[in-house]
Amino acid sequence: MSDNKLRLVVLCPHFAPDLAPTGVVMTRIVNELAARGHELHVVTSLPWYRNHAIEPGWGGRLWRTEKTEWGSIIRVHPFPGKSKSNLLRRALGFIAFSYAVGIRSVHADGLPFKVDGVLAMSPPLTLGLTGWCTKIIRRAPLVFNIQDVFPDAAIQTGAISNKKIIAAAKWLERMSYQRSDAVVLLSQDLRTNIASKIDKKFHHRLHVIPNFVDTIAITPQDRMTAYRSELGIGNQLVVMYAGNVGFSQSLNLVVDAAARFPDIAFVVNGDGAARKKLEEDCAQLTNVFFGDYQPIERLSEVLATGDIHLVPLRAGLASVSVPSKSYSILAAGRPMLAAIDPGTEIPNMLQQSGAGVAVEPDNSTAFIEALGQLVSRREELHEMGSRGRTWVETHVSPASVAAQYEAIFLANR
Repeated sequence: MSDNKLRLVVLCPHFAPDLAPTGVVMTRIVNELAARGHELHVVTSLPWYRNHAIEPGWGGRLWRTEKTEWGSIIRVHPFPGKSKSNLLRRALGFIAFSYAVGIRSVHADGLPFKVDGVLAMSPPLTLGLTGWCTKIIRRAPLVFNIQDVFPDAAIQTGAISNKKIIAAAKWLERMSYQRSDAVVLLSQDLRTNIASKIDKKFHHRLHVIPNFVDTIAITPQDRMTAYRSELGIGNQLVVMYAGNVGFSQSLNLVVDAAARFPDIAFVVNGDGAARKKLEEDCAQLTNVFFGDYQPIERLSEVLATGDIHLVPLRAGLASVSVPSKSYSILAAGRPMLAAIDPGTEIPNMLQQSGAGVAVEPDNSTAFIEALGQLVSRREELHEMGSRGRTWVETHVSPASVAAQYEAIFLANR
């Protein structure tokens, strides 16, 4: 191999054709690194995200190996649970999956022993430990990509309260950061969070690289989509929440807004542990529509269906998570209303781009007032969306993101 060509092992929870947002991110990073001439071997899960069960046609084996033009993909059983709200079952599944990934990352047919680097993604946090073990055995530097800071979000939302479990998770978190040769965070807010948890001598290992958005795959489209018709919605204004329907999102704001604006159609597109409760809360509202995850090929169409998109994140969570869907919304040429901690990544992005409005989190009055102002300025929505599209085209391209990962690996080689 040439001096600048890298041979990398990538450990991630999802990869194409899986629909998980983190899978979309890692798939594109791998493809961009491959386009730069590098060899990559991905160890990931069998596709399972859409229905929280292994997709038809992929079952029957604990793992599968595929050869690609740029290396290989090894897919292992994700051990999914039937209930997304059963945290103990999910934790055990993550542990089993991470163990299986570790075994295949060091004992896999066709995967060369000598590599130049290991790229691991969290969540699940357990892949940090897997990445560390792979790093030791293969004697290669570890770059740890953090999409969401765990266990912070789970603690703040009350999903985890057991002190022993919290202590164990925080130990694993700190150990994973300090055993990595580089830790990649999506924003300066996340970097500040991580820096507060580790010794100063490790701070130089923290890097900020935002998630990209594929402005070729996601493009602005006409608002009168086929998906709108499938949901039974006509020409009325559509306010959309698209993404994970979980406990980190202040989705009660959607309920309050839908009750306040009965002539507007509110669409919740996605699934998650909080969806059942949200459907119950909206049972008496005739202007709220629920849609399931759609194939990735329909992402532009789904996003085009919404005239205004919502990004509601609970207070205190902007320092542990950056909603990656925000970039996709702007790429689709749609304006955004965010309810999120002020002074953090998303409000700053909206201020820079002029593509939307941000209000403080968990404040229903402020949220409804801001939405009302956007609705009253309906003729300006297209212009706001256009400004967002221009911003993402110049700030978060896949090629620039891949080049930054490449530079980290070359520096640690």
